[in-house]
Amino acid sequence: MLPILQIGPLAIQLPGLLLLAGVWLGTNAVDRQAARLDLPIPTLQKLVLLALAAGVVGARLGYAARYLDVYLEDPTGLISLQPAALSPSAGLLTGIIAGWIFGQRKQLPFWRTMDALSPGLAVFSVFLGISHMASGDAFGSPTSVPWAINLWGELRHPSQVYETLAAGLVLIAILHAGRMSTGTGATFLVWVALASFSRLFLEAFRGDSLLLPGGIRIAQVVALVVLVAAEAMAHRQAAASSRNSSEATPM
Repeated sequence: MLPILQIGPLAIQLPGLLLLAGVWLGTNAVDRQAARLDLPIPTLQKLVLLALAAGVVGARLGYAARYLDVYLEDPTGLISLQPAALSPSAGLLTGIIAGWIFGQRKQLPFWRTMDALSPGLAVFSVFLGISHMASGDAFGSPTSVPWAINLWGELRHPSQVYETLAAGLVLIAILHAGRMSTGTGATFLVWVALASFSRLFLEAFRGDSLLLPGGIRIAQVVALVVLVAAEAMAHRQAAASSRNSSEATPM
């Protein structure tokens, strides 16, 4: 854990710096995929910036909603630069909504655009995991496994390491799928399915999960629903593609 990087008199928040690196490298990955899919790169860049801005605002407001009393007492906390005070799920939702509205106004083809964004999302996920390693957020549950790490006064699962490794494997799969992408949305659905499966599995090792009555982890429920929806959509697209191919084949 290294939340602060000290360079001479400068104290830099390393988690935030890692997230910025993830945004930069992720945007470069989006640019390359947009070129492959013949999409306007400047328009995609504007979409990414808008979605990021909306995502940060949504993530902060989502986090504040969970700790409403604290922020009502001190509203200035809303403009804190602390990356830990963000709700990833709320940020993702608001970012998607803002990006979708912008894409509709610019008449961007939906599935081709989502395929172009997929490598960037996968790259950012890796840096999100590394950021958690630096900050100590998304920490694991207590354990006695040989590779446990001492964090917050207890031996815990290195859940941040698990998260980063899983995101790295997903990134490899997405880069491979992206090279064969034709803009049908398959690459994006692969990313959604793999990311959801990873969350479904890895959440079991987290020590900071939000729980429903009965000890059910909310993130696992959401991940399962998203995974099933992505699989259903992928099967639907595959069936439609097969139907179109059959109709196009001369008798």
